[in-house]
Order: sequence, then C-alpha cells, then structure tokens
Amino acid sequence: MPATDALTVAAEGGVIGDGRTGANLALGVGLIGVIIGWLALARVAGRIRIGNARTGGVAAVGVGLLGTALAVLHLATSSGGPGTGNGMVGAVVAIPLGLIAAALGRRALTRSRHTDRLERERELGPV
Repeated sequence: MPATDALTVAAEGGVIGDGRTGANLALGVGLIGVIIGWLALARVAGRIRIGNARTGGVAAVGVGLLGTALAVLHLATSSGGPGTGNGMVGAVVAIPLGLIAAALGRRALTRSRHTDRLERERELGPV
C-alpha cells in the first residue's frame, strides 16, 4: 500500500469506525508529540537525567508534523461541517497541537546544541 493511501485510510478512520476516528488519531498523535517535546525540553534543562534531548527533539518534530499532516488530511477528506459528527472540530484542534509539538521539539534541539557547545568549550577551552 503506498504511503498516500495509508495516510488517507488513517485520516478517514480506517476500514471501520465513524468519521471522528481520523480526528481522534490526529489528536492522539499530536498530544504524544507535545509530551515528547516537553520531556525533551526537561532533559535539556537537566530536570530529567534519563534519555537524550536531541533524540527527543527530533522525535517530537516528526510526531508533531505527522499529527498535523493527519489532521489536514482528515479535514480535506471529510464531508459536512462542524457539528455533523465527522470530526472536523477535532481535526482543527489537532493542527495547532501538532505544530506546538514540532515547535517544542525544535526548541529542544536548539537548546541541546547550545548546551553541547558550552560543554565543549568548558572541556577544551574557547574555540
């Protein structure tokens, strides 16, 4: 199955399910991205010692963009309007949620680069 067909099936809620399934999937993916991005920022700040902030930042950007893509695809393929039970409002909420996840991941990546540079300067002296 090509990737475009897989995304279309995921956005439409799969083979079974109502119209809200695709929006709920996009909301879930976006929320997971926000959580990953928040944890990555906590790792950069030193509040969490487990894991790698750069890996978490990349994951948050990827998951956030995936959630946004699913929400946009659901909006493009759904019929009716808000309040019809097709999940359009959920998809509209999922778009900024995915973008917030991507922004948190990007911020974690930027801060981790800055922190890595400071640690190198501390070890080797100013470069």
